[in-house]
Amino acid sequence: MAEDNPFDFEASLKELEALVERMERGDLTLEESLQSFERGIRLTRECQRALREAEQKVEVLIGSGEEARAEPFEGDTGPGAGDDA
Repeated sequence: MAEDNPFDFEASLKELEALVERMERGDLTLEESLQSFERGIRLTRECQRALREAEQKVEVLIGSGEEARAEPFEGDTGPGAGDDA
């Protein structure tokens, strides 16, 4: 994911759901099924990474007590990256 094209979790999840629905209908060719499967794997990994990063941020906030603030993690390029909360 390039910085010019920030990751959109909700859009990726919607695309993944649409891919699953198309594949479950069973009207794709073998090649289309393989391409959809590969795209689905990439989307799944990106979503899992985003969820892990969000979980880490929550853990930092919970563990910091009254002076809680979000701290960017390596690879954090989303909105608010590096901003104090």
